[in-house]
Amino acid sequence: MKVLTLSSLLLLSPLALAKDISVKVQGMVCSMCAQGIHKKFSKLPEVREVKVDLDGKLVHLATKDDADIDDSKIKQIITEAGYNVASIERK
Repeated sequence: MKVLTLSSLLLLSPLALAKDISVKVQGMVCSMCAQGIHKKFSKLPEVREVKVDLDGKLVHLATKDDADIDDSKIKQIITEAGYNVASIERK
């Protein structure tokens, strides 16, 4: 008899396959900056959710299911918006 543990069920969950990405952005200082970045990342088919923390200068991205976004694509979007990427962290 097989027993499914809670951790096994979580691994089978679609959200468990999603990735959380935090991007530290230099130069983002106003709400218009945050809205522009939010809009650009929201258009990506890989992105499930975007949260911009203006005070912390962070962009939090959650990808859909098995999707991912290359660091180079993240840097390109931020750079083209007029800002610099200080760091990218994946969880």
